[in-house]
Amino acid sequence: MAIQVIMPTLGESFASGTISRWLKQPGDAVQEYEPLLEVSTDKVDTEIPAPASGVLLVIHAPEGSSVSAGALLGLIGAPDEAPAPPTPADAYAGPVTPVVARMAAEHHLDLAQIAGTGRGGRVTKKDVESYLAARAARPEPAAPTTPPARPPEPALPRTASALAEDSQLVPLTAMRRAIADHMARSASTAPHVTTVFEVDLSAVLKHRDAQRESFARQGANLTLTAYFAAAAAAALQANPYLNAAWTDDGIILHRAVHLGIAVALDDGLIVPVIRSAHRLNLLGLALAINDLAARARARQLQPGDVQGGTFTITNHGVSGSLLALPIIHQPQAAILGVGAVEKRVKVVGDDAIAIRPCAYVTLTFDHRVADGAAGDAFLASLKHTLENWPAEP
Repeated sequence: MAIQVIMPTLGESFASGTISRWLKQPGDAVQEYEPLLEVSTDKVDTEIPAPASGVLLVIHAPEGSSVSAGALLGLIGAPDEAPAPPTPADAYAGPVTPVVARMAAEHHLDLAQIAGTGRGGRVTKKDVESYLAARAARPEPAAPTTPPARPPEPALPRTASALAEDSQLVPLTAMRRAIADHMARSASTAPHVTTVFEVDLSAVLKHRDAQRESFARQGANLTLTAYFAAAAAAALQANPYLNAAWTDDGIILHRAVHLGIAVALDDGLIVPVIRSAHRLNLLGLALAINDLAARARARQLQPGDVQGGTFTITNHGVSGSLLALPIIHQPQAAILGVGAVEKRVKVVGDDAIAIRPCAYVTLTFDHRVADGAAGDAFLASLKHTLENWPAEP
């Protein structure tokens, strides 16, 4: 008997998602728990595993279609099994009584379009009867009339025409559209202010070189991002107006530091969140960063992994960027940008010249929430923590 592939509920706030890619096609063998397809939401791209081993018999939700939790995505069965033809009730994953199934087939109904009042949202006979009565009461649509002839469109200028021939329209993915909408809203909502400090990372690099093997034995890849996360969490507790959010009723000061770490993907950017980062030591932060980054790149994050952040770090320096002015991740009040580490000639001590590994850090913050003094105090605290990192673990 064929096994249904059902759209799961991806977190409490999940409403619907878009089928971005099927990793298997009808006729392909699949193993239980093997990634079967990718679903894109406004928050995250997620792989849906196969619920059973067998052969993918049929796809009911093609790429590009929007599906809600409980929708039928496809069928998995034996290699010689013929898939049953889809029925109007195939998109509804809840229990169906024989009477409701007969009514759905007789009236060609999609049960997913009917609000169920039974236990757990089950569609009952009464729900179907109410739906049919409401449908019968709707007025018939007016017969279409012949539209007036459209005037001919003006010809494109030769330069524009040539440009069109040499250009390509790349369709927007759900992730790209979500990023665009979110960034545009942030830029138009919050008055952005940026302050810049330079940090000497000699102490941090010395500590990392001494502890990297020890951390590796405990399963952690010790990156510079972990040090910046630790320093940012401490600075936020000392400067709570940067760990905040603006509302029309007042400023929300968050007691806990839920730290977003921006992760670059091939087709966009995503910001998974480390919960209660202020309670984690350097090892805990390194492990959390490793885990979130790996799952983000493997498309294994859940919507809950990218929600509830109170402050964000973006390490644009990994690609060689020295300085950037990132856009605030709404509804947060600030974002920290970390530039590339490079050796610079510095004046130290009694006017002595030395070469030090330094990086520019930027804090972009919402001027409605905080002023320049608060932003500078935050970066001063972060700078002090990093430049005075203890040699011992």
